[in-house]
Amino acid sequence: MVVNRPAAAFWAGKRVLLTGHTGFKGSWAAIWLARMGAKVTGLALPPDQTPSLYELAGVESVVESLLVDLRDAAAVRAALAGRGFDLVIHMAAQPIVRASVEDPVATFASNVMGTAHLLDALRAGPAPTAILAITSDKVYANAETGRAFAEDDALGGKDPYSASKAAAEIVVASFARTYFDRTPTRLATARGGNVIGGGDFSRDRLAADIVRAARGQQPVVLRHPDATRPWQHVLDCVAGYLVYAQALARDPATPRALNFGPRAGGPEVTVGELATLAVAALGAPAWRHEPDPQSVEARSLAIDAALAQRTLGFESALAAPEAVAWTMDWYRRQGEGEAAMALCDQQIERYETL
Repeated sequence: MVVNRPAAAFWAGKRVLLTGHTGFKGSWAAIWLARMGAKVTGLALPPDQTPSLYELAGVESVVESLLVDLRDAAAVRAALAGRGFDLVIHMAAQPIVRASVEDPVATFASNVMGTAHLLDALRAGPAPTAILAITSDKVYANAETGRAFAEDDALGGKDPYSASKAAAEIVVASFARTYFDRTPTRLATARGGNVIGGGDFSRDRLAADIVRAARGQQPVVLRHPDATRPWQHVLDCVAGYLVYAQALARDPATPRALNFGPRAGGPEVTVGELATLAVAALGAPAWRHEPDPQSVEARSLAIDAALAQRTLGFESALAAPEAVAWTMDWYRRQGEGEAAMALCDQQIERYETL
């Protein structure tokens, strides 16, 4: 089967608004879009971590960067006034479950009202061909049965992060039906699985925690080693988003929501199994388990990405062991002094040949 991938011929010269370009996934997306010749305008807060991929890779050199707080509706309107875009990819968010538990109001303000502020500002300007809002695999009402969620399953969320992303789905759907369906703009959501990849330095993210522990020659502490997640490499996830945006711009029959995750039929991979692969790749101490009885994180989570395969001709290229190998190779080489931008470029180029 021929698998659809991001097409440089489509993106070259396109004016793209990318929110969240200072974050981990956003930085990878900005680099890839710029490589393909897109004219990228980024809109986000400054990086909230040190180090950050945005700063290490010098992402500001390949985009026009607007440092704006999406929670400030007036600032968003002012930043976008007089600007026109062919496509919009909305990645900006507060993405950490435990941070949402610590500060639920800020999480809802970013993920729900930030999305509303962006869409409200966009509907006041020239109509983009497509707007793709990125939510999460955690938008579904999860009864912990282990069943993979499909796009028509009920939305829910027992922690503030998950609930905020489910609420963002409803916000997007309401803006589509009330405003954008009356215009040429196609508005949709993408629900990505748990992403790993080089350059993630966020707290409470598995790969980043493993790398920090390894660099200090300490064992990484796992809260839920038996938990399962739909792991995918950042390039698989971003590739899915870009292929989806291409389809939205070309075909009005493209679905309004799609899951992106590991290939169907692959084995479930636990947190502990992924961590074992990662520490072995880094030559780091073995992980240890410290239970967190107060945790509200789901023990099992899986998503069904078959609809993306059927409608877009897209599926992930890297199984979990390969995703771990690519991720840890990036961190190892970056730790040895190689330039972050060069490492991203090399991995994107390698991915494009798969």
